[in-house]
Formats: sequence, C-alpha cells, structure tokens
Amino acid sequence: MIPEEIQDLVVFLKESPTAWHAVRELQERLLKADFIFLPQAERWDIKPGKRYFTIKNGSSLCAFVAPLNPPNLVRLAASHTDSPALKLKPYSEFYRDSMVLFGVEVYGGPLLSSWLNRDLGIAGRVIIQEPDGSIVEKLVCLDAYPVVIPQLAIHLDPQVNENGLILNKQNHLSALAALEMPSDAKGYLNWLLKHEIGPHSILGADLFLFPLEEPSFIGYAKEMLAAYRIDSLTSVHAIWSALEQTLQPENTHLKMMVVWDNEEVGSSTAQGAESPFLSHTLERILLGYGQTREDYLRLLTNSICVSVDLAHAVHPNYMERHDPLHQPMLGQGIVLKSNAKQRYASDAWTNALITHLCQKEKIPLQHFVSRGDMSCGSTIGPIHAASTGMPTVDIGCPQLSMHAARELMATADQLSMCRLLEAFFRY
Repeated sequence: MIPEEIQDLVVFLKESPTAWHAVRELQERLLKADFIFLPQAERWDIKPGKRYFTIKNGSSLCAFVAPLNPPNLVRLAASHTDSPALKLKPYSEFYRDSMVLFGVEVYGGPLLSSWLNRDLGIAGRVIIQEPDGSIVEKLVCLDAYPVVIPQLAIHLDPQVNENGLILNKQNHLSALAALEMPSDAKGYLNWLLKHEIGPHSILGADLFLFPLEEPSFIGYAKEMLAAYRIDSLTSVHAIWSALEQTLQPENTHLKMMVVWDNEEVGSSTAQGAESPFLSHTLERILLGYGQTREDYLRLLTNSICVSVDLAHAVHPNYMERHDPLHQPMLGQGIVLKSNAKQRYASDAWTNALITHLCQKEKIPLQHFVSRGDMSCGSTIGPIHAASTGMPTVDIGCPQLSMHAARELMATADQLSMCRLLEAFFRY
C-alpha cells in the first residue's frame, strides 16, 4: 500500500512541470486550507491567528500562520521551486531542410545527456493581450505534440562509449518538433500555443521543455520513486504537508514556509532567495502587529530556518566519490549537510536542533560532507542566512541522478522528512 503522502506527492509532481505551475498548485491547496491571499501591491491587514500567503512574480511563495500575539520568533522552512532544465530562446523556432526545430538555453546545471531521446513537452507562462486590451498571464502545458532531442547515432560517433558524450550547448541541443507545418500556421510554436490559449496576441513568454514520462515507483515494494523535479519539489511538498498538519496558531511563534524560484541559477533575482521577498514579508507582518524595526531585528536573531533541499546519496557504482565516513543511503533517513566553506549553512547549534528532533521523533539521521578533494553544491541556506542573519541549517532527502531529467529517491525518506518538519513546526 502506497502511503497517502506519497500518492499526493506524485500528484504534486505531475501538476508542476515548472515553478509557476508548482506555485499555482500550492495556491490552490492553500486556499482550500483557508489561507488568505495577500497581493504584493496592496496594503496588508494581518489578523492574529489567521493564515496568509503571498506570491512574488508567480514563481515564489510565502505562507504563514499568524500567532495570537506579536511574534518573537519564526519557525521557517524554506526550499526552491525551480529545477535544472532547457529553456526555449525568445526566438526559438528555426528550420533545417524539412525539419522544424526549437533552440534552447541551458537553465542551471542539468545532466544534459539525460534529456536526449526523450518525449518532451513545453510548459511555462505566456503574457497575452486580451481583446479588451488587458494584459494577463496564462500558464501553459503543451503535451499533445512532443518534441525530441535526438542523439547522434553510434555509427557516426563510434567512440562515444569509450570517450563519453560531449555536447555543445549551442549546436547539439536543438529540439526536433515536426517535419511539416500545419496549413493554417504562421509558426509552429504559435500554432501550439493557439491550441492551448486561443487566438490571443502573445507579448512575452517563459517556456521550458519538460519530460513527459510520468513519475513511477521502482522496486518490489515500490520503495523508490523516479520522476522529474524531485529536486526540489519533494522538499516543497514535505514543507507544505508539515504546515498543513500544524495549522493551529501559536501564542508568539510565527510558523512560515517560503519557496523561492531561481535557486538553480544563483538566486540573484527579484523572486530568488537573495531578493528582499522574505525580509519584506516579515517586516510587513511585524508592522501588522504594531511592532518596530527593533522588534524585527530581534525576531531574526531569535528565529531559525530549515533549508530543505536534496542530498547526494552514495552511488552503488561510484562509492569512491563519497567521503568514507559520510555515505548517505537511500531509505536510511534525513541527511544533515555540512561544509567547512559554508556552502551549506549548518553549524553546531543549528545541527543540534535537527539532531534533537530526530532523536525525539525516532527519525533516522545521516550526515553528508564532500570528499576533501571534491567541491559540493550549495543551497538557498547560505544565501538566506547571509541576507537575514537568521540561524540556518541545511537538510535533505538522499537521492540519485541529481539534476537529471529523471531522478530517484526512496519514499521512506520523504515520509521521514514530513515527520521531521511537522515536529519542527510544533517545536
């Protein structure tokens, strides 16, 4: 029997091919749970004990349960909504002989070879002008007419298995879309979009390729999950699941989740972790309680952020790529991530909280640190800690094939993460 939390995670993954779709799915869930939407451009009226959320640029979201009295600390769980991907260029459509192709840019650091030879859809947002002149944003998910990035045949690249695949990001990643143009088309992409949103005037678009293969379970007991965007939608889902279970307001503790876009490209955007989105939200909450700048600065120091991302599970075919004493395994629990260069924000004090909660809840805990001769990735944790001064810890579920078009994790670890974050919000 597949647990309900995992079944719901699969639904969330299927509904979220891009960051905008993930935020829309979260918005629908928040509204069903009686959260009140706070538009960024309007005056906020925060009522103690109520639930609220706000959205930045359609792809970042912050939700919170307002305490009964002025907050003196924040329990914040944070992650990101984006994943490494291939983004269509502004003028993406071009032609070679009878072939219709789309040119792409590389977003973040995907495993490029994993995108080859797959059925790919197109998803994202378009800005359109309605017949009445109004300009609105529409989300699209074009999956009826797949595109594909075909790999060069081994006969024409006979040393590929010995030397490895080398891809030029400009020349080798164009997606083959069609051999014929529809008779009524003024461009193949425009034809696809017209069938999705109707004959509107398109003013702008942010469109990504995404794999059409649905999530699936691996193993005799269906103990593993394979899907696109496990990194880091599983973290987003775990945070929301935990907050959903802890909706009762606290006396003075502000329970909050934030999920930022653009982590995979450095977070230096208006809706990224380096932006003032969170700090402005916190200030506006404090103002709603009649608090001062002094109260806000004290709040930051007294609070803690759990940065939830994914972690590198030890690979059975590359055991030597891990430190011998730090080899997180699939299905063996939460991973506490540390790095001497502060690529992760964890320190002794913030680590202690996670260790304490895991011991209290009997949740298995593992540790990750990179080999001394290898660098590691990073997360929103250090960026958030540096911009706010809030104590922060980096944790995650272990996974394989990180940044591939098809990633892998153990469902038991996702359940452990949900339990840990629920305990964190109740702490």
